[in-house]
Amino acid sequence: MSFKIDIQPAGLHFQVERDQAILPAAIAAGVGLPYGCRDGACGSCKSKLVSGRVVHGAHQTKALSVQEEEAGLILTCCATPQSDCVIESRSVVAAGEFPILKIPVRVSSLNRAAPDVMVVRLQLPANASFQYKAGQYVEFLLRDGKRRAYSMGNAPHLKGDPPQMELHIRHMPGGLFTDALFSTVKEKDIMRVEGPYGSFWLREEVRKPIVFLASGTGFAPIKALIEHMQLKQDDRPAVLYWGCRQKRDLYLHEWAEQAAASMPNLTYVPVLSEPAAEDNWRGRTGFVHEAVMADYSDLSGHEVYACGAPVMVDAARRDFSARCGLPEEAFYADSFTSEADKA
Repeated sequence: MSFKIDIQPAGLHFQVERDQAILPAAIAAGVGLPYGCRDGACGSCKSKLVSGRVVHGAHQTKALSVQEEEAGLILTCCATPQSDCVIESRSVVAAGEFPILKIPVRVSSLNRAAPDVMVVRLQLPANASFQYKAGQYVEFLLRDGKRRAYSMGNAPHLKGDPPQMELHIRHMPGGLFTDALFSTVKEKDIMRVEGPYGSFWLREEVRKPIVFLASGTGFAPIKALIEHMQLKQDDRPAVLYWGCRQKRDLYLHEWAEQAAASMPNLTYVPVLSEPAAEDNWRGRTGFVHEAVMADYSDLSGHEVYACGAPVMVDAARRDFSARCGLPEEAFYADSFTSEADKA
């Protein structure tokens, strides 16, 4: 037995088996519902249940509170339908978007950009027309069916020849994937990835000023969005806030400075939460989203693109709305939910 799921306002629909969660069925059908962890931990897949009934599997209350569930919100990654359902997810685009592919990639370079950050370039196969939007991500296919997701740090028009994608990967000690990446993986190794995934891309039809907000390696998709703005000669006022602990963690600080110097409409504001004495730091300090609020008490006429640790993204979403008047629909986010975050 299966149930029909309608996604509005995109007008897409697909079937879900009785004991299957909505999100994996959507992925199999090529419907780009937003998601992050796929384990009920991050809340990225939160959507509105317009009609129908679902039963939720195990999930964390920070991802979906009791009050939110009572208000009709669901987590598609762990919601199993009990009837036909209509779901509202405004980030889903209509049919015709880029197909999700499984492809082999070759490690073309490994650059230790910071003590715990590797900038990895992966060469795409010549016979695979792998397309993506700036801001999207791929998943590495690991042993035992495990996956690890990382955003592309280069806009599609900068893939080069031969085509390559750039990923910014932080070492998580004890991590199944990053331990190997920082020790045994070498140039010319072959890996497998699947994508593109994600709904974190620039909404070009809106002409509001933009706040880009990044923490740590959440800078990767933000960098791709800025490169896309450069390509499109998008002249909307934009400001980039990048928060890290110490100066060495601003692993592409010079790139950000050069981007701001070459784009009259872009301002760059680095923020350090725990600057080291040897940094001789004279810039902004503290939590990066609080630096934004110190500069912009009124965000009602802006759009925000935020990427990084869930604690930063969640705080920004909450405080920008409650204290600065940012409309909920003007906050676009991609949380980097690690296995440690899930635990």
